[in-house]
Amino acid sequence: MKRAAVPSILVAVILLAFAVIAEAQQPKRVPRIGYLTDSMRPQSDVEALQSALRKLGYVEGQNIAFALRFAEKPEQYAALAAELVGLKVDVIVARTGFVTMAAKHATKIIPIVMVTSGDAVQQGIVASLAHPGGNVTGLTAISPDLTRKWLELLKEVVPKLARVAVLRCPMVAGQPNVVDQFQWRELQGAAEVLGMQLQSLEVRHPGDFKALFAAAVRERAEALITLDCVYTNMAQTEVAALAATHRLPGMYFYRAAVEAGGLMSYAAVWGGGQWNRVAVYVDKILKGTKPADLPVEQPLQFEFIINLKAAKQIGLTIPPNVLARADKVLK
Repeated sequence: MKRAAVPSILVAVILLAFAVIAEAQQPKRVPRIGYLTDSMRPQSDVEALQSALRKLGYVEGQNIAFALRFAEKPEQYAALAAELVGLKVDVIVARTGFVTMAAKHATKIIPIVMVTSGDAVQQGIVASLAHPGGNVTGLTAISPDLTRKWLELLKEVVPKLARVAVLRCPMVAGQPNVVDQFQWRELQGAAEVLGMQLQSLEVRHPGDFKALFAAAVRERAEALITLDCVYTNMAQTEVAALAATHRLPGMYFYRAAVEAGGLMSYAAVWGGGQWNRVAVYVDKILKGTKPADLPVEQPLQFEFIINLKAAKQIGLTIPPNVLARADKVLK
């Protein structure tokens, strides 16, 4: 007796059912976020990013994973960026403009979200803020108005201020620092208008700070400004301590430097939180949006922070009208 032929459509349905079952049994791939940083507080940064992503439904170990790479010196950026590319992460979150450049050199394919940067256009990180192009987008913290504000606030705190030492990094890991060039040029213009003299203290190695502060004292510097310098950023506690030892009122590029013992900072602040904005970029990219189609965000607000303990250490009294304008006062 001959068996009845199985209709071809039934065979197709059976095969499709097996395929669906097999696919359901396959473990679903969890997106992986690479985080590249030179921050002094890599763990707290990662926790802030994880918290921001949880608000959007991403939970580590369930539907997202992280790979952290922390550079102790600029020479490590390239190798660490290459490691993340080798891990085939889905997105690289880069803490600063310097590490963003390293990540960009390492890959033209994996999307990169910068947490903060200087002049991303001048650095060649993006084509423009509105239309980044390529595989990089995120947040920028630069503003031409910042440099004049730094000098004006220092002048209010030290009314007879005439000579200001400036810690800067014209070169980083053998490459010109475009952000430094921009900030130094803007600062020189502001100093000329305000009738001040600037002393350039060029940081080339992490061990330069004691000698540079000694040079500032020899040249009778009366205050200090730090530009966006990777070496300074990674030694904020040491720099703040040296400023206190030499009784130099300081204006710092990052809020973290004031929290580490520096006197003042006037810098960008992000409504809704910097990490919340970064998480939104990551979410959109994981859902298919191309970095080239996500405009780079500029800060709309700035915050002024004063550390009264630091002021006491150098024997400085902050005028009441300056204290009244501070967004936050550390005691």
